[in-house]
Amino acid sequence: MLWLSIFLVILIIACLIGIYYAISFNKLNDLKTKINEAEVIIDEALRCKYDTLMRVSNQIRKHMDSNKNYFKEYEKLKDINISNFDMDRKLNEGYTLILKMMEDLKLNNDEKINAEIEQIKRWDEKLTAAKNYYNKNTSEENDIVRKFPTNIIAKIHGFKVKLFFDGKDMDDEIIDDFKM
Repeated sequence: MLWLSIFLVILIIACLIGIYYAISFNKLNDLKTKINEAEVIIDEALRCKYDTLMRVSNQIRKHMDSNKNYFKEYEKLKDINISNFDMDRKLNEGYTLILKMMEDLKLNNDEKINAEIEQIKRWDEKLTAAKNYYNKNTSEENDIVRKFPTNIIAKIHGFKVKLFFDGKDMDDEIIDDFKM
């Protein structure tokens, strides 16, 4: 009778560990899926924002007297291998340049350009939402990956701490993470 009781206790403990393992593994996979979905949305929004910026830059160039191409650096962005974070920063720089040039060339009333600017604003809103969703789920996944005993499950399945969308690593020794 004692052996049966010990066996049942061990069986119950093993079942509870198995259930915990399954729940933790499913949570990690769920977060991984959410992060991947956010990355897809960010990729699409960055491509569309890039295309829209290039259309606006072509329209602005038509109004310029000189043949100087102020957007050459931005036109080559698709040809170089950079992270989405760096692409986002470059596109924001390009957008700022476009707004400045619109002001300098007095193109603020151009309906075609303004329609494209509104499209860029919509892509920025979508990007902001996707980046927040990405960072929220990355933070949650990182918490699970760091904590015992889920860190063992994460290690077994190859889950590692991820950087946030902005490239910041809160665990490193770099104190300039928040400087722009």
